[in-house]
Amino acid sequence: MSETGRKVIRAIVVFFGILLTGVVGYMYFENISMVDAFYMTVITISTVGYGDMVPVHTSGKLFTVFMVFCGVGYVMYMFSKIMETVVEGGLRELMGKRLMAKELARLKDHYIVCGYGRIGKVICSTLDENERRFVVIESDAEEYRNIADAGYTVIKGDASEDEILKQAGIDNAKGLIAVVSTDADNVFITLTARGLSRDINIMARSSGAQGSKRKLKRAGADCVISPYTIGGMRMAHSVIRPNVIDFLEATMAVDDYNLQIEELAVSETAHLQGKTLMDSNIRKSFDIIVIGIKRGSEKMLFNPKPDTVILGKDILIVLGKRQQIAELKKSICA
Repeated sequence: MSETGRKVIRAIVVFFGILLTGVVGYMYFENISMVDAFYMTVITISTVGYGDMVPVHTSGKLFTVFMVFCGVGYVMYMFSKIMETVVEGGLRELMGKRLMAKELARLKDHYIVCGYGRIGKVICSTLDENERRFVVIESDAEEYRNIADAGYTVIKGDASEDEILKQAGIDNAKGLIAVVSTDADNVFITLTARGLSRDINIMARSSGAQGSKRKLKRAGADCVISPYTIGGMRMAHSVIRPNVIDFLEATMAVDDYNLQIEELAVSETAHLQGKTLMDSNIRKSFDIIVIGIKRGSEKMLFNPKPDTVILGKDILIVLGKRQQIAELKKSICA
């Protein structure tokens, strides 16, 4: 429950506490029935005062003064806060929807993350840290609020529906990541997304169950990943070759060594285009190691030789510090 909801509940509980205090007080001081005591309490704190019932004992009159100062003041405060919450909530929701619509209209070359579970949270956090634009699709109302509170662009709905994916800008999206809870839902999302866009890159989560990867591939997923399989392999390799895993983790971490592996697309107009790795002086000028080159549909070229020529549209897989990688990116992507 949200903080606003808890405040409203607390206000209502205190209000009923005041009613109960009034009923018990009038029954005791005025020696009247529970119904009459309740009636007197209501007309007192609501300031109606029909005049048909008035306190006749001194103690009852003093108690009425207490109820007027405490009860009436609190009731007015409570209703003002409830109205303020309703009005502000409505305005906030309306403004939020308008801002979200404008943000969605501007999205291009972004990613669509379907599902905000444990894996979805990590994906969104990593995309945000790497300054990648993305939109989240989530059907759960509570998770929807959590996503909005985190400052992410979010759409509430079923990601397997055409209209929801269109609203998320699938026509202009760079990729879609389906990480909802079940394989069946991920298959439906993948089928829908592939039907709407033949070019979008689709990555889907698999539970690792037999046949799930094959079905997701048939549905149109470009890449299928099983977190359970990867997690098991990661734990096994940590035992077998811990230093290699430590190195890989250092390149994927946000802080610590400030080291990372990145892929950079070479522009056809870049000054490095047409030069060999040795002549490019990437290692000397940027202190960066080129560990691989992806060229079109060809296989990945690992550990390229110094005389390897850099071509336009090549994807360089580099290892280095983030600041140097950012500088190299400006140089080869210009």
